[in-house]
Amino acid sequence: MTHSRTALDGIRVLDVTQVMAGPFCAMQLADLGADVIKVEPPGGDSTRRMAGSVGTDSAAFNAVNRGKRGIVLDLKTPAGKVAFTRLLGVTDVLIENYRPGVMRAFGLDYATLGVRYPALIYASISGYGQTGPNASKGGFDLIAQGVSGLMSVTGEPGRPPVKVGVPLTDLGAAMFALAAILAALHYRTRTGRGQHIDTSLVEAGVALSVWESAQYFNEGITPGPLGSAHRMLAPYQAIRCSDGYITVGAGTDRLFWRFCDLLGHAEWASDPNYVNETLRVRNRAALIEQIEAITAERPREHWLVRLEAAGVPCGPINDYAEAFADPHLLARQMVVEMDHPTLGRTRTPGSPIKLSETPTVVSRRAPLLGEHTRDVLREIGYGDDEIPQFMASAGSLD
Repeated sequence: MTHSRTALDGIRVLDVTQVMAGPFCAMQLADLGADVIKVEPPGGDSTRRMAGSVGTDSAAFNAVNRGKRGIVLDLKTPAGKVAFTRLLGVTDVLIENYRPGVMRAFGLDYATLGVRYPALIYASISGYGQTGPNASKGGFDLIAQGVSGLMSVTGEPGRPPVKVGVPLTDLGAAMFALAAILAALHYRTRTGRGQHIDTSLVEAGVALSVWESAQYFNEGITPGPLGSAHRMLAPYQAIRCSDGYITVGAGTDRLFWRFCDLLGHAEWASDPNYVNETLRVRNRAALIEQIEAITAERPREHWLVRLEAAGVPCGPINDYAEAFADPHLLARQMVVEMDHPTLGRTRTPGSPIKLSETPTVVSRRAPLLGEHTRDVLREIGYGDDEIPQFMASAGSLD
């Protein structure tokens, strides 16, 4: 089947963000077909010079900016602000992740722009949100993981605190902002009115703490770290084998009974310590010790084959080399290759969103610094004699 349209065909987005949360949110919109214009300051997004960069290009920048067009505007100058406001006249969504107050200092906050552009959807992503006593603080994933409680439940009991391996509050805030933007677009189709979206890294960390908040609010227990174990189910964690670890999810009664049969201990299903989910969680340590006394005698592959055959959820613990070579993930187009003029042939994760009528577009590389400045300015009415004033800060593309 040939698809000629995308889900967000005709939607234009100004991406006035840097580093992770904002760029990742805007990239999802680009994957869905929006015309995303990344507006960078002179010198560009700081991730362009992260470890492994080549000049103003890096794998880190490309990982969260594919599919966008890129321009350079200095919003501290009158000319930059004029060009930016002219762009807003043909824009549906603006995304910014400056510290609260910065866009206001530029005269580009929602209170100012919303009056002039009432249909504009304006999304702000920050560390703590636009209001509250900590609003003026910067947004950093590590800090937000600590403040939100995530680090208090990550890692092994009795060990120093560790953060989640991926920047979860950055990515969580990005996805909450994405959901809000799509909802705001739907609302605008009914009313013609835009609105301001306000979300933050710390709130994302709190919102994602589903089981932890349930335990605290309902049982009065302050959750602590459990390693790979589940807070509400057991056994549901990494299990030791003779040559490493696998994951096993046998937390429900029915799956636990199957698992007991497979291990040759059907009697565990009627053991007073393990007869229901509450008791298995309460007596998890003893249960896992008994399980691993058996699983540690045979290699991972032995148990994976048997568990799969018995219908007990299980899996290997892959490193990223193994994950990106997984035949299933490759079949699902979760590894995308593209050519980059500076970095050469690159690979990046594909989109997890599969749409039958309007597939995502994930094969367009991220822009070079200021690559589309001339084209975008022409689109909003600038003549060739006016454009050179902007090109000096756009690198050496002119």
